[in-house]
Amino acid sequence: MTWVFWSMLLTLAERCLAGATVVHAVLHRREVKATLGWVGLIWFTPLFGTLVYYAFGINRLERRGCRWQRKLEQMLVEVRRRIPAGRREMLQSIQKQHFKFRQMDDLVTRLTSAPLLEGNEVTPLLTGEEAFASMLASIAQAQQTVALQSYIFDHDRAGEMFVEALHQAHKRGVQVRVLIDDVGSRYSRPTSVSQLQRLGIPCVTFLPTYNPASTLYSNLRNHRKLLLVDGRVAYTGGMNIREGLCLDWKPKHPLQDLHFKFTGPIVLQLQEVFSVDWCFVTNEILAGEDWFPTPETTGRILCRGIPDGPDEDFEKLKLTILGALQLAERQVYIITPYFLPDEAIIGALNVAALRGVRVCIMIPAENNILPVQWACQALLPELIERGCEVFLTPGPFDHTKLFLVDGDWSLIGSTNWDPRSLRLNFELNVECYGSDLNAELSAFAQAKLVTATRLTLQDLQSRSFLTRLRDGVARLGSPYL
Repeated sequence: MTWVFWSMLLTLAERCLAGATVVHAVLHRREVKATLGWVGLIWFTPLFGTLVYYAFGINRLERRGCRWQRKLEQMLVEVRRRIPAGRREMLQSIQKQHFKFRQMDDLVTRLTSAPLLEGNEVTPLLTGEEAFASMLASIAQAQQTVALQSYIFDHDRAGEMFVEALHQAHKRGVQVRVLIDDVGSRYSRPTSVSQLQRLGIPCVTFLPTYNPASTLYSNLRNHRKLLLVDGRVAYTGGMNIREGLCLDWKPKHPLQDLHFKFTGPIVLQLQEVFSVDWCFVTNEILAGEDWFPTPETTGRILCRGIPDGPDEDFEKLKLTILGALQLAERQVYIITPYFLPDEAIIGALNVAALRGVRVCIMIPAENNILPVQWACQALLPELIERGCEVFLTPGPFDHTKLFLVDGDWSLIGSTNWDPRSLRLNFELNVECYGSDLNAELSAFAQAKLVTATRLTLQDLQSRSFLTRLRDGVARLGSPYL
């Protein structure tokens, strides 16, 4: 009798918890199909569904309201006043290209509340050797501050070079701050985080997952890659710190990627992103001329940073992508390692192709995450049927992230075209207007097409029934890949 009583009590408690979880999903989830899926999982898989929703279904993180956040916002208001927006010259420059990009400026300005900045220089770094050499040289020349943020910071040959460069800067009296994602920091053992901390360098991890109280955020990772030196030089893009990017070293797991060096007023926008993340983790506010010097004009490229994440920046990047696709007139290049767009983006790509825009999507021929490759293969037919062109790039694994529209506008940074990047991760991208830069990036994309293999509808339909079934099942899990 006692066993029956406790069994009924536990069942009742689980049903009440499931009911409360369903209410949360209905009130807070935006997509109808995803909400129905979560409700079914929660209600028909007792306890398991609730636990899965708790771990993966809650993807909003509140970072406002506390005292340090208010102080940080006050400091950033002062910083933003010193960044020259140059609105008249900027609009004239955009209008000379195409009127549509004035509309794009209006869209992203409303999304980000940040101005498009004139006077920047952007240098593409096409290989790991080139990027790491430039980054290490900048650290060696640092006089006041160095801020480094990365998803992965491996303890390998590349990681050791950065640890040594940061250590030397620290010994010179440079203020050094290092922020690594907690999950990404554990891709190698021992971790570079522990090594930096032993050297006395301020280094912390973003949203540690070893604390049971932090399990709510176990799926919310900081995927940003940033290096800022003296508030005047910045690097961002897709590169983590790992030796696989240095192909000359013949690494065990080689990969390709793309990174960028920035100078000009855009650096202060990128410095702001790091400062917010650093303050969130440590409560330390980085302020003053050392971190935010008066910006200088260094080039002719217009740039704007677009931070995105499951907090107050939610879906800014997705809306930017949709806006750019709607304005495309001639050609769209998309290079991404993980391609699992949602229905809205798939629809926008198809509409662009049907309007006569050439839509070229480049993905790796062999993905390093098989379920992602399977799910991707299941959604490609509906894109190819509408006129989008899909190309498979040969190895080594291509981790490049690039979005180009009409050779006039580019989006560069850390974001993949998948749900994890667009909904769950903290990402950082930069939109760039500039004919020389975008001509160079277009040439880069076209060079990839030369060695890539075009995927046809026949290629996908000729696969075996079991293969297509496997891919279709994998696509069902795409919101969580």
